[in-house]
Amino acid sequence: METQAGLCAELGLQQPVIAWHTIRDNIAEVGTFLGLVGGTLGKLSMDVKLLMQTEVAEAFEPFHHGRGSSSTMPQKRNPISSCYIHAAISVVRQHAAALLDAMVADHERSTGPWEIEWIVLPEAFCLMAGALKQSLAVLEGLEVDTAAMRRNLGLTHGLVMSEAVMMGLGPYIGREVAHDLVYDLCRDALKQQRPLLDLLCENAEISRHLDREALAKLCDPVNYLGQSGLMVDRVLARMPV
Repeated sequence: METQAGLCAELGLQQPVIAWHTIRDNIAEVGTFLGLVGGTLGKLSMDVKLLMQTEVAEAFEPFHHGRGSSSTMPQKRNPISSCYIHAAISVVRQHAAALLDAMVADHERSTGPWEIEWIVLPEAFCLMAGALKQSLAVLEGLEVDTAAMRRNLGLTHGLVMSEAVMMGLGPYIGREVAHDLVYDLCRDALKQQRPLLDLLCENAEISRHLDREALAKLCDPVNYLGQSGLMVDRVLARMPV
């Protein structure tokens, strides 16, 4: 035990309290942690891929000449890094499951399960290293088109702000009544292909309480960000300088 304690101290490791041969939870914990990190990176890469679609075009991976173009469609700008990230973390997720399976060992010296670790754990680290490198490159060079974001918010001609309108009307006519009224007006706006604001202003029940200027403020997404800014600031405040 003294030799073990000295070696662990020299290596900066904790001394195990019992033989580790069939106690594989530490190894599995490392693998599942890599899987969790991969899940976070996968969410990031998925959003970037969706935001780069032609129909959305709100954010893009950093541009380099020739990068992301198709061999047959030169106009394309493919999410190369995000594709690599998605592929890597998908394999790591399966490796994490394999490490959990490796915990089920027979007696005190397993015949097969722990060899799973030799195969999947090194590869999981390699894949996550690549995914992290690609994610860093995406975040450092991410291109954001705020004009496209604002334009997309206007695609529904105000319907996206129906909740804000409902909440604004609630103090005057009650939340449930406001919900049903705005719901019906949203259906009418879709049928008539008209801005929601116009229908709100034309409704006698609503115009008795709110004029066009007040309704326009409720229909403006800029006025309905809630706690988003505060939450972003709180996250950034925890980041190391």
